Amino acid sequence: MLSPGDPAPDFTAETDGGGSIQLSDLRGRKIVLYFYPRDNTSGCTLEACEFRDASIGFAAKNAVVLGVSADSVKSHDRFKAKHNLTFPLISDAGHEIAKAYGTWREKILYGRRYMGVVRSTFVIDEQGKIEAVYEKVKPRGHAEALLAKL
Repeated sequence: MLSPGDPAPDFTAETDGGGSIQLSDLRGRKIVLYFYPRDNTSGCTLEACEFRDASIGFAAKNAVVLGVSADSVKSHDRFKAKHNLTFPLISDAGHEIAKAYGTWREKILYGRRYMGVVRSTFVIDEQGKIEAVYEKVKPRGHAEALLAKL
């Protein structure tokens, strides 16, 4: 897992709507990069909608929100449209971004071990360094708490 002060790993990836994004192109703005397990699940939907509802506050702080999951661009398109999300969703189908940020890890559910995304958020400063790391995030209230800390 990355720590505050570390350089944020750069990446180029596909986003919803058939676009692409390169993290380093966003230098000069704060970036809220949040990793979530899956589109259209209860916790992930709650988290995404809370980021949507706080989007004006993030924009006022010159911060851009980016959501990352292993879901396909098509899945992101449906998820974004269904919940009127206002920020880019990044498709990390091969888990390269999650691995670079240390969020692709072994998980245990009902005694079964499997690999998956640990819900985490990284705040990246204007120079491209990790400013804050939030691991094992609880979706409810996370966006507002994060906004207050910015």
